Amino acid sequence: MLFSEIIGQQSIKERLIRSVKEGRISHAQLFLGPEGSGSLALAIAYAQYISCKDKKDEDSCGICPSCVKYNKLIHPDLHFVYPVALSKDIRTSTDVIAKFREVFLDNPYVTLYNWFEQLDAENKQAVIGVEESGEILRKLSLTTYEAEYKIMVIWQAEKMNQAAANKLLKILEEPPDKTLFLMVCESEDQLLRTIVSRTQLIKIPKIKDAELASALVQKRGLSAADAEKTAHLADGSYAEALLLISENENAAQNLLSFQKLMRASLKFDAKAVITWIDEVSAAGRERQKNFINYALHIIRESVIINYGDPSLTKLGADEQEFVKKFAPFIHSNNIERFTEELNKAYYHMERNANAKILFMDLAFKFNELLNIPKPELVKN
Repeated sequence: MLFSEIIGQQSIKERLIRSVKEGRISHAQLFLGPEGSGSLALAIAYAQYISCKDKKDEDSCGICPSCVKYNKLIHPDLHFVYPVALSKDIRTSTDVIAKFREVFLDNPYVTLYNWFEQLDAENKQAVIGVEESGEILRKLSLTTYEAEYKIMVIWQAEKMNQAAANKLLKILEEPPDKTLFLMVCESEDQLLRTIVSRTQLIKIPKIKDAELASALVQKRGLSAADAEKTAHLADGSYAEALLLISENENAAQNLLSFQKLMRASLKFDAKAVITWIDEVSAAGRERQKNFINYALHIIRESVIINYGDPSLTKLGADEQEFVKKFAPFIHSNNIERFTEELNKAYYHMERNANAKILFMDLAFKFNELLNIPKPELVKN
């Protein structure tokens, strides 16, 4: 993985390269970034640069024996730990390393959902179990084969269970010589504080809209207008942008689903709400998260129409027609709570909340919010 293959994040790339040139490579680093920001890709590109035999000023050479092996994720001094669905046949990351290589090489911005989808384990718990700690010790006890450092990349480090995290803490306190831990995490608050305190924190921001749009034009062949709209909706996540592209044909379905929910919630038609919940609950979790993001998008665009410059809206023709009628229901008395409730729903959806309960709660909340009078109608 070359730095040049990663979208944006130029300041982070420069910081990582500078740490190698100046010989300031911390033995334990935490790449903390939101889903789709490229944190895993950055960690692997960094590992490749450290091991490269012919480093350039701004990137690995890409052609030395070390880089060739990194390009296939088969370098003998590169090791991985990531969540798995524990079963009789799968106990550690090593049991599915071939599948992990395949998934990452196909999409370096892989999400946990994508990964478990490839494992046919979408509905199982993602965990880094205590047996991984034994595997880490075993792998790091080996001498280096080719590179100066043995590098252990731990993706989704927050998925370590308590026992695994405690054992890892001991390794971090007394690391083997010439060993690097590159932990990749989306939720710092789910990691043991003692682990976080023993790592050098590298915060990965969301990808800038302009950089994301440019990548979508170059990598996915989108028109400039479609790329700009997709980048705006993806909110700094290349993974989300890919999902939006793959589901572009379902945009009309998202709009229809939003319309159904709002109409059912306005007067709280219980039968219509339950029918809608059954429909949306049947979709996968990523589709449900995508719908919540879409709802946030419609709310934001409604605010622009009400209080900003309507020419700045990013809506399709059907969306424009609907939002003109819907926008009057969104105003200063309810916009903050609309945004808050949708963001909370997204947060809980990421943490495996029960979809039916979550969406029923949203419908009740929307009934209340849609019926709050506009400011000019409030009586003194």
